Amino acid sequence: MISASFDDSPARIVPPLLCLLVFMGTATAAEQSNSDHLGEISASSLLSIYQAFASEYEAYSPTQAELSQIESLRGKAVTVLFGTWCHDSEREVPRLLKLLDQNEVDLQSLTLFAVDRNKTDPDGFAARLELQYTPTLIVSEGGQVIARIIERPLEGLATDLQRQLSP
Repeated sequence: MISASFDDSPARIVPPLLCLLVFMGTATAAEQSNSDHLGEISASSLLSIYQAFASEYEAYSPTQAELSQIESLRGKAVTVLFGTWCHDSEREVPRLLKLLDQNEVDLQSLTLFAVDRNKTDPDGFAARLELQYTPTLIVSEGGQVIARIIERPLEGLATDLQRQLSP
């Protein structure tokens, strides 16, 4: 017969409990500092606050073809509706930013706008743009929407944009 002796004295229970409480407090603080963003955010803030976005930005290496294709955005307004909680956004938004940075495309404007998990915002910005899925990339010229990529590109971000923007 195997006999086990359990010492449940406070001296043995307190250290593991303290470790657990410290760990839980650290996780909670980290979650609060990286809570879901809502509203407009700059590219630099997005990449400095949200590690998943920064990691994808660093890992992504656009091809020469993609860098050439992204030229189709020159002079246009680009609005990206996304979620800091969304895995598709974590993939596509940093890739767009890297393409724009490496090619130095001169846009009319770039708006990065984060929505909540219901894909809404208090001002109704996402609803006015008819957001259904994240991310949604909207290209406008002269106030008119001329291209839209929803959730994930079919072939690739630059390729899909060029196809939609070429006559």
